[in-house]
Amino acid sequence: MTDPAHPEPRRLDHWQLAIRVVAMPADTNAYGDIFGGWIMSQADVAGSTIAIEAAQGRVATVAVKEFRFVTPVLVGDLTELHARMLHIGNTSISVEVDVWAQGEPDPKSRRHAAHAIFVYVAVDGQGRPRPIPRPAGQLI
Repeated sequence: MTDPAHPEPRRLDHWQLAIRVVAMPADTNAYGDIFGGWIMSQADVAGSTIAIEAAQGRVATVAVKEFRFVTPVLVGDLTELHARMLHIGNTSISVEVDVWAQGEPDPKSRRHAAHAIFVYVAVDGQGRPRPIPRPAGQLI
C-alpha cells in the first residue's frame, strides 16, 4: 500500500491525458474542417505539460520532429490529446503526442486524428538552456 504522505513518483513515460477540448467554429479553415495550425498548437501545449513536469520549470519548444495528420477534426469534436515522454537529456526532452477526436455524443466515432513528436529545452529566467534536475526516485 502506498503511503499518502509519500506518493509514488508519476511515470512521465506513460501515456497520460494532457488536454481535453472541444473544437469550435472559430478554429476552422476555409473548408470547414478544424485548421491544422490549431491542432498543432494544442499538441504543443499538451506535450509541454509533460516537459514542464520533467524539467521542473520553464521549457521552450525547439523542434517538431514529426507531425502527421491522420483524419480531420470537425467542429464540435471532443478532442483529447495524450502525451508521454520519449527521452530526457541534459537540457532537452522529447515528447510524443497523440490526438484523438470524437463526435459528441457518440463514443463510437472516436478516431486517431494526429500524431506528433516535439522537442523541448529547459530554460532559465533569461531563456537560456539549463540542466534538467534529476531528483532521487524520479522515474522517466
